[in-house]
Amino acid sequence: MTADPRRPRTPTGTVERTAGQTDVVLRRSFRATAADLWTSISEPAGLGPWIGTWDGDPASGSVLFTMTAEGATEGEECRILRCDPPHRLTVDAVTGESVWHLDLEIVDEAEGSTLVFRQTLGPDDDPANIGPGWEYYLDRLVAARSGHDVSEVVWEEYYPVLAAHYGDAGGTG
Repeated sequence: MTADPRRPRTPTGTVERTAGQTDVVLRRSFRATAADLWTSISEPAGLGPWIGTWDGDPASGSVLFTMTAEGATEGEECRILRCDPPHRLTVDAVTGESVWHLDLEIVDEAEGSTLVFRQTLGPDDDPANIGPGWEYYLDRLVAARSGHDVSEVVWEEYYPVLAAHYGDAGGTG
């Protein structure tokens, strides 16, 4: 899964402006049903291999999400705004004093499904920092689902390598 060091990593996401908002949007295709892929974005056991885990009762409207990809940290509130299994999960992730609005949609395809990941940027969010991060995490998801070692997905191949693409697209580069 490690990128060829002779070839620069190519960005896959876009920065989209619609209805007065700016979104970082990325897609990943899988040879899996929507129901199967859903477990990787909504269940602790499915999230664990690539990004983190959560604890709590989702029926309450929020859970504590812990990012374990960089080592265990304290859990932060994750408010569940929309949950339509196995196709749509929309959450507000509270990170310190910031709130990240994340929307994950799984679209059925002829030979599997596609995850469309969208983060609506707040006024202080920099797409040059956010885009490469989600490229990294979504490639970890691909690696985990493909049976590869997620540690072979190396952060330095994403940031700062992809920052200019997202910064230019978002008007900050």
